[in-house]
Amino acid sequence: MVHKKLAVAVLAATMGACAQLEEQKAPQQNAPDEWEGTHAQSDNPVDTAPTVEKAMPPVDIWDRLRRGFNLPRHTEHPKVRDYIAYYSRNEGYMARVTERSRRYIFHIAEQLEEANLPMELALLPIVESAYDPFAYSHARASGMWQFIPATGRSFGLHQNWWYDGRRDVAASTRAAIKYFAYLNNKFDGDWALTLAAYNAGEGTVRRARERNARRGKGTSYWDLPLPRETQRYVPQLLALAEVISRPDYYRVPLHDVANEPYYTTVDVGSQIELAQAAELADIEIEELQLLNPGFSRWATDPNGSHQLLIPIDKRDHFLSALQELPEEQRVSWERYRIVRGDNLSTIARRYETSVEAIRQANNLRGNNIRAGKTLLIPRAAGANGQYAYALDQRVGSGKGSSGQRKTSYTVRPGDTLWGIARSLGVTVRQLSSWNNMSTGETLRPGRNLVAYSGSGSSATRKLSYRVRSGDSLYRIARKFSLEIDDILRWNKISKSSYLRPGQRLTLFVDSSASG
Repeated sequence: MVHKKLAVAVLAATMGACAQLEEQKAPQQNAPDEWEGTHAQSDNPVDTAPTVEKAMPPVDIWDRLRRGFNLPRHTEHPKVRDYIAYYSRNEGYMARVTERSRRYIFHIAEQLEEANLPMELALLPIVESAYDPFAYSHARASGMWQFIPATGRSFGLHQNWWYDGRRDVAASTRAAIKYFAYLNNKFDGDWALTLAAYNAGEGTVRRARERNARRGKGTSYWDLPLPRETQRYVPQLLALAEVISRPDYYRVPLHDVANEPYYTTVDVGSQIELAQAAELADIEIEELQLLNPGFSRWATDPNGSHQLLIPIDKRDHFLSALQELPEEQRVSWERYRIVRGDNLSTIARRYETSVEAIRQANNLRGNNIRAGKTLLIPRAAGANGQYAYALDQRVGSGKGSSGQRKTSYTVRPGDTLWGIARSLGVTVRQLSSWNNMSTGETLRPGRNLVAYSGSGSSATRKLSYRVRSGDSLYRIARKFSLEIDDILRWNKISKSSYLRPGQRLTLFVDSSASG
């Protein structure tokens, strides 16, 4: 018995000594500073240094996104599987949209990380707009993130004659992140419901959940009777995340996009012509406008903001050239002698500027002007159609502005804007922009219109439209920027015909206007 107690005591002492030795060798997890000092003084750091694997920097932007993906992908769901198959089959589409994203996606990833939001959201502009900052839908949604006017204003996106913040790359991304955070808070951190609400509206999703709850049904995104587009919306994003997570497995080509900034922000400090800014930066005007799609006209908004996005490698060149250009020379001016019958509105339309810009340039408090007096008019220095044409390039025709040929057309009785645009091989949007008119403006016989050839952007497509409850000829024509008489002619119906829900109408739609 004594021997046994002695043996136990010896064993306990031995274990205690071993534990003390191990304690001296091992770092204290709750005292990192003390451990660092011990490690620095160690004679044999190989024995004492902890093995820590440092994370390698991301190979490219896609690698960076993958590391931040954290949404469940539900790859077992039929709709998700269908979209995985779709993206896998359409290698050309994936190559194009990932190439188009190269200017923007790094900066979006930066803002998502800063806001601690899922990196899958950097892929949402592919679903929304194919990463086209000029995308426009017949529901009046615009930009990469497809904000409608009211929601855009709610999240700080200003919209006026000169500028549309919904298309502004940096501003719209900030607004989208605020909107995601707001919706995610409303839906208790459920990202599937958050995304559904971003697409269909907060109220639509909330009411669908309430109806299901009253009927004893599930209230997750996958259980809800949401609009068809919204039912496809989340599966598209999840399928994209899956495909981009394993591009080699799905044989999907991704454009090589470095994990580094593409642009930087420069405050010009005053209004400036976009063509002149492009020249100062030594870039094509199309490149400047792809980075600054929020500006709708030939210059920045005279009332600001005057911030421009410039390719980061052109920043120093741009700033140096800008310093040598006085503010009064950054916009071209013309002296106009007022004639009887003129008003500020007609003069502004003639010179592709705004009434406010003319008032500001001439220190006018109201709209009263007097024949014989002279006004200073800010105007584009380039050819009349150059800026409108370059604006149209941003929706994807992909050609430069050189080699255009001006064409004149005299309006005849019975002409429509759509018909004239089609005959000239241009879009309604281009024709209206070149002639300072709205797409719904009445055409008067004898009026001269101008168009510019070489645009390669005729984008008319045949559409089979299903009449919805409450539709009228006027509403359909307005939705697609068409003339009622054209709809009647295409469908061989009279103006007194009664439209029935479910009835099919053939429409020839300008895709740049209809989205």
